[in-house]
Amino acid sequence: DILVMLASDRISAFDVVLPKGIPYKGQVLNQIASKFLDATADIVPNWKTAAPDPQVTIGVKCEPFPVEMIIRGYLTGSSWRTYKSGAREICGVPIPDGMKEHERFPEPIITPTTKADQGFHDEDISKEEILKQGLVSEEDYALLEKYTAELFQRGSEIADEKGLILVDTKYEFGKKDGKIYLIDEIHTPDSSRYFYKEGYEERFAKGENQKQLSKEFVREWLMENGFQGKEGQEVPEMTDEFVQSVSDRYIELYERI
Repeated sequence: DILVMLASDRISAFDVVLPKGIPYKGQVLNQIASKFLDATADIVPNWKTAAPDPQVTIGVKCEPFPVEMIIRGYLTGSSWRTYKSGAREICGVPIPDGMKEHERFPEPIITPTTKADQGFHDEDISKEEILKQGLVSEEDYALLEKYTAELFQRGSEIADEKGLILVDTKYEFGKKDGKIYLIDEIHTPDSSRYFYKEGYEERFAKGENQKQLSKEFVREWLMENGFQGKEGQEVPEMTDEFVQSVSDRYIELYERI
């Protein structure tokens, strides 16, 4: 009935655990998640009961739903890559023509994925397919959508106060004794993407990359070095300088948020 979670310094991308850990990453993730779990407990019950150590959280063990609820406020990252390839629909949600990278959606969109077993990739899935396959009941899914939207709104408000934009994030939910709980991490750089609010409009108008705090720059570095987690590809060498730069990004978000 009780789960003890230790957040390690390991880092993964494209569903592959990279060969080197990131100093202080576990502490940063655990403490950010702990803060946001406390700050959103009035929206939905969550699994946390205590955080006795910077890298440890203790809580209620739930049966996870086999889907992850991803919510996006901006067209960026994997959604931009999908859009750029010509797709005008993501997880059954239509996306209008003429949008630009890093552009804000009129309203946030929910783009779920399957929750794959270890060693397999999560896959995009539509709400209709989730209900058709019976992965989540219609009644529960309506609540998951409601909680996802409200959590994202709260996270966006807190980020805005800190000079940041919560761009997109994922939430995981579980059930215990018939009650839905928010589980796992929330609003961390591993599960979320943040832009700096200052300069966003100017960079967007010029078509420049946004200054961001997230794990996306690790994925971009891997792609620049020929790795996307596909069969036959090898993880590029992670130099001490690169590892330290990743650690600095995590610490910077922790200090900002």
